[in-house]
Amino acid sequence: MTPSPTSGPTATPPDQVCFITPTELRRRWRAQEEVALLDVREEGPYSLSHPFFAVSLPLSQIELRILDLIPRLSAPVVVYDDGEGYAARAVPRIHALGYRDVSILDGGLAGYARVGEVFRDVNVPSKAFGELVEAIRHTPSLSADDAKALIERESNLVVLDARRFEEYRTMSIPRGVSVPGGELAFRAREIAPSPDTTIIVNCAGRTRSIIGTQSLINAGLPNKIYALRNGTIGWTLAGHQVERGKTARMLERPQASYAAALADAKAWAARVGVGELDAATFARFQAEAGTRTLYCLDVRTPEEYAAGHPAGFASAPGGQLVQATDEWVGVRGARLVLFDDDGVRARMTASWLTQMGWDASIIGPDVVAPTEAVIPAARRPARPDRGGAAIGVGELAAAPASWTIVDLSRSPAYKTGHIPAAHFVLASRFATDLARLPGEGPIVLVSADGAEAAFALADARAATKRELRVLSGGTRAWTDAGHALDTERQSWISTPDDVYKRPYEGTDNATAAMQAYIDWELQLVAQLANDSVSNFHVV
Repeated sequence: MTPSPTSGPTATPPDQVCFITPTELRRRWRAQEEVALLDVREEGPYSLSHPFFAVSLPLSQIELRILDLIPRLSAPVVVYDDGEGYAARAVPRIHALGYRDVSILDGGLAGYARVGEVFRDVNVPSKAFGELVEAIRHTPSLSADDAKALIERESNLVVLDARRFEEYRTMSIPRGVSVPGGELAFRAREIAPSPDTTIIVNCAGRTRSIIGTQSLINAGLPNKIYALRNGTIGWTLAGHQVERGKTARMLERPQASYAAALADAKAWAARVGVGELDAATFARFQAEAGTRTLYCLDVRTPEEYAAGHPAGFASAPGGQLVQATDEWVGVRGARLVLFDDDGVRARMTASWLTQMGWDASIIGPDVVAPTEAVIPAARRPARPDRGGAAIGVGELAAAPASWTIVDLSRSPAYKTGHIPAAHFVLASRFATDLARLPGEGPIVLVSADGAEAAFALADARAATKRELRVLSGGTRAWTDAGHALDTERQSWISTPDDVYKRPYEGTDNATAAMQAYIDWELQLVAQLANDSVSNFHVV
């Protein structure tokens, strides 16, 4: 079919493939029109090269994630690959879920690269924004050596770790206390009540240290505040030891410092232009959600969210929302409504998102009450009829050697533990990789809870003539029945490039990879300027 570039958000007939040019896509970004760009390759290839606002959604994960990532079915959706054919396969699957405006990026990644910058790594808009903040605001920082010396000699000092608690627990620097980035302006005064206390903010690399430090400065704290330059990566590259298994965190609500924190957050949010919604305006936003994409996000801690949250709001802790916006929000140009019950965290988070070009507003418990205690499951379509292909755990366990077991989990999960003798295969590569399986007998498709396997069945049937079955309940049902997982032996039929190995998480990262990551972050401002589609504005 000859590409026919689209020029506006018109509905796509389900039996027709439409194309959009890279130039038109970039025009929409600059004009702040709504559009979602989905890279339907695996995350590994995506992390090597992609357009600035591209969101990673591998072909095999579409049904599992797209309804939360793109909640409005009439939103313009653009998909692309790098010539592998995944985009053409993705379009009918997205149409089948009810999306009405779906296009393929004309020329794919290579075509885009002829007119725009392509970027490495993941969560690139957030990381590039952090580098821009430091360049414009001259956010103060300390080298690892200087920070270590200060930590060792200065008693009136606190170290606030702005990462997720799970990252902090894996490794931290001496004297570190877990205060995830969205919590900093809310809690820092309570931890360091004296203006004479020095505050060091750290993360794994650079972004959360920069944003966290600048958040405290923006929030009016009079202390000496520094980012740990290059985070735990810089600390490790300098030859300093990290601590492991620490659990120091602050979850109690601030008392003595709350009034000051709220007053300063209100002043800063007003300066940036953050809107505060009343009941009538929020009702209008909800009524317009069919024509303007709306994300409702609770920016408090996961523990607070689990205890009670407003109906229809997803858990998106503020620091991570700024750090990895594309993990919650798939439509650039959408509306974001942020909830908290204190008035500090939502304002500070929204102030950053506004500077990142998002239409972000806040809402409080006077408008939406946090009455829901059940954590909502990911939105997914009904599982397809397996046409008699289901197999139970008992039948599989009774004669496992009779079946060739194919595990469709993400590669880290497969490596951690899988049903004995299961082979790792990516559903996106069935056409080539199912033929590489041993034997000629029936195949059992397995995934974490059985959902991905059920959605993958049709593709598997198109790729092999072997009998196919789907394990009901997946690996979870296997372990719930008391069966063990194999944690030692792996069979990698597909290349495990489905998950990008982040050089700032965990404790086993190669020195060269960590240094390369820091070097990459430092050049993002130049690449951002050359690309010119971000609509960032640092206040």
